[in-house]
Amino acid sequence: DWYGQSLLMTPVDALDTLILMKLDDEVAKAKELIVKDLSFDRDVYVKNFEITIRLLGGLLSSYQLTNDKRLLNLADDLGNRLLPVFNSPTGLPYVYVNLKTGQIRDPKTNPAETGTLLLEFGTLSKLTGKPIYYEKAKRALVETFKRRSPIGLVGSTINVETGAWMDADSHISGGTDSYYEYLWKCWLLFGDKDCHEMWQASISAINKYLADEARGELWYGHADMNTGRLTASQYGALDAFFPALLAHSGDVARARRLQDSSFKMWNMYGIEPEIIDYKTMQIVYNGYHLRPEIVESTYYLDHFTRDPQYRKMGEKIFDDLVKYCRVDAGYAALQDVVTKEKRDEMESFVLAETFKYFYLLFAPLDTLDFDKVVFNTEAHPLRRTH
Repeated sequence: DWYGQSLLMTPVDALDTLILMKLDDEVAKAKELIVKDLSFDRDVYVKNFEITIRLLGGLLSSYQLTNDKRLLNLADDLGNRLLPVFNSPTGLPYVYVNLKTGQIRDPKTNPAETGTLLLEFGTLSKLTGKPIYYEKAKRALVETFKRRSPIGLVGSTINVETGAWMDADSHISGGTDSYYEYLWKCWLLFGDKDCHEMWQASISAINKYLADEARGELWYGHADMNTGRLTASQYGALDAFFPALLAHSGDVARARRLQDSSFKMWNMYGIEPEIIDYKTMQIVYNGYHLRPEIVESTYYLDHFTRDPQYRKMGEKIFDDLVKYCRVDAGYAALQDVVTKEKRDEMESFVLAETFKYFYLLFAPLDTLDFDKVVFNTEAHPLRRTH
C-alpha cells in the first residue's frame, strides 16, 4: 500500500482473480478482510486514477461476481469520496483527492488520468441508480476529447484548471493508453454512442500519425499532436496493450502484426524491457515491472482468432516470467532485463491483471463469458448493461 494507511489494495485488486480461479478459501479470507477492515474514512490524499481502476473497479467486479451487497456499499462510499476531483473549472479531474476532507490538489494531469474513469463510475451509477457518477466521468472523457488537436491527436500533459496542453507529445503509451481504450470500451459496456463517435475519430488519427513501419514490422511511435510529425521511435511494455484494443474493435490484421512486434521485443532478452527504440532495437529503459499488457493482447488474439500460436506465445511468456521473476514470496520486478537483477517489488496489478490474463488464456472457455463483460484497464470484468 502506498499511503501509510492501508486501503487493502492487494486483496481488493486480486479478489476477482481469486474468484475466477475458484480459490474458494482464499476468496473467503480476502472478502472477510475487506468487509471487516476496509475503510475509506481516512485523512489521506490518494491518486484518483489508480484508486478508481484498482479499488473501485475491483469492488464493482467482485460485487457482480458474488452479489455481496457489502462490496457495492464500499464502492458507493468510495465513489462518493472521489467525486470532489471533478470540481475543476473544466470538469477535468484533479490528480489527488483527500478521502476524508474532499480537498483536491495537482491540476497537472494526462489523458489517461482524465479519461479512464467512465467504466467504473458508470457501472457504479447503473448499480446504485445514482446518475451523478456517470455524468461526472463522462464529462471528463468528453472534455479530454474536445481538446484534441485539429488532426485528432491528444497531447501528454494537460492543466485541468485552464484546459491547456502543457506537452504536445502524442502516443499510445503510459499516460494516454487507457484514454483511447475507454472510448471503445464505454461504447461496448454502455452502448454510449458519443463514445463510439469519439473512438472512430481517434483511432483513424492514431493509425494515420502514430503507426510506423520498421523492417516491414508494425510499431506505434510518438508524434507532435499538432503537426503529426513523428518525434520518437519508442515503444514499450505499456504500448503492448494496443493489439488487444485493435482486435477488440475489429482490426485483427493490424492487431496480429503489432503483437508480432511486441513478442519480438519480449524475445530480445527473454523478458520485455519497459521501453525500446524500435528503429535501432536498443533499450531506452531497462526495467521490467511484471506488466500484463502483452499477456492481455495474447489472450484477446487467442479469443478472436483461435490461432494456436497465441497459446504457444503465452506459454513462452509465462515460462520466462517464472524463470526470471519467481521468488519465495511471489514475483519480483526486474531492475534490468539484461542482467535479470531483481527489485524488491510486486505491484497489485500482477495479481489483478497479469495472472488473470494468463489464467484465462489457458482456462476452459466457460470460466468467463468474454462477450458478456468488458474488462476495465485493471482487468476487472464489468458486466455489459445493454
